[in-house]
Amino acid sequence: MAVIAAYTSPAIGHLLPLTGVLLELQRRGHSIRLRTLGDQVERMRELGFDADAIDPRIEAVEITDWQATKPLDGLARAIETFVARGAFDGDDLQRLLERAQPDLVITDINSWGAAAAAERSGLPWVAFSPYTPAVRSKGTPPFGPGLRPMRGPFGRARDAVAYRVVNGAMERLILPQLNPLRQRLGVPPIISASQADRLAPLTLVTTAEPLEYPHPDWAPDLVMVGPTTWEPPLPAPDWLEAIDGPIVLVTTSSEFQADADIVRVALEALRDEPVTVVATMPAGVRLEGDPPANARVVDFVPHGLVLSRAVCAITHGGMGATQKALAMRVPVVVVPWGRDQLEVAARVEHARAGVRVPRHRLEPKRLRDAVRRAQGMRAGVEAVAAGFEAAGGPARAASLIEQRLPVPPRT
Repeated sequence: MAVIAAYTSPAIGHLLPLTGVLLELQRRGHSIRLRTLGDQVERMRELGFDADAIDPRIEAVEITDWQATKPLDGLARAIETFVARGAFDGDDLQRLLERAQPDLVITDINSWGAAAAAERSGLPWVAFSPYTPAVRSKGTPPFGPGLRPMRGPFGRARDAVAYRVVNGAMERLILPQLNPLRQRLGVPPIISASQADRLAPLTLVTTAEPLEYPHPDWAPDLVMVGPTTWEPPLPAPDWLEAIDGPIVLVTTSSEFQADADIVRVALEALRDEPVTVVATMPAGVRLEGDPPANARVVDFVPHGLVLSRAVCAITHGGMGATQKALAMRVPVVVVPWGRDQLEVAARVEHARAGVRVPRHRLEPKRLRDAVRRAQGMRAGVEAVAAGFEAAGGPARAASLIEQRLPVPPRT
């Protein structure tokens, strides 16, 4: 049995995918020492983990990228958030390592200070990325703008120009902020933006082809294992059991990004359709007025309970919600709001597993038409679901982590 320390950023959309992997490791006999969001500690303890809250100062640093009016400003705000949190999460992970004396450490890809602490520790180290990392890869466009792959000489020329623009902007924003943090925590500076997402000897990425683009130059340090998300095993609420007929799930971000318009427009678009709309708004936003008779708006319900009866999912482009729908063979309409969501939408289009509706063109008729179109894209959805299954999920992720453990592990 090994002791494994795991550290997450303050986002439930990062915790739940990691939970699936940690449960598999625990099932194999390993002991889990976890630090995560304060309001999720009790739930994690109920699963058998030795769990504590991350430093509360980390959760107090709110991400404000939703206030940005331009993509570059949004990126700058996100970087400022991760660096500000990193000022606390590096020392926080160090305290966990000193207490737990683990055999291996897992860090969230957004916990930049914790990554530096793991690197400095000399322990076997695995990074966990619940979204596609912004790592340069041959034959694919740069991460961020949501460009789709383009083959041939014109595509290579486009990507070369786009990489210079996008990576240049990222490096001007990331390096002057991240390197002083790394220096304070006792590790060398990085020299490129791409390097920030492949510092660990192994990074597990929770997606797979054909949704994700081919990345022949990622191995061996970046490995796609497919979705790993765990959901709390809650019974279906009475109101869900009472719904008769097909359902359309609508999701918004678990970390606030002012995306409530997705729900508002979806309710209007589908009010006269022969479906029931179930919308989740976990960031605590409230809509004015009552929803239509064929709609239910809630803070939280396990998406799996809804998707088992859904004919389509309208998502904000979050990797977790979008992939969960596709894994359950439910076509998607993606309304990307920001962050990595343009990239998720581009991949859904590339795989022909759903429809993208641009944020600036979100209106009822367009969204209603997109839902109808998406339901006819079954072949692409089936191919994505099969690709996810082949990637291995939590079992493969756990096996890859075990390969990094000292031999023999402690007993």
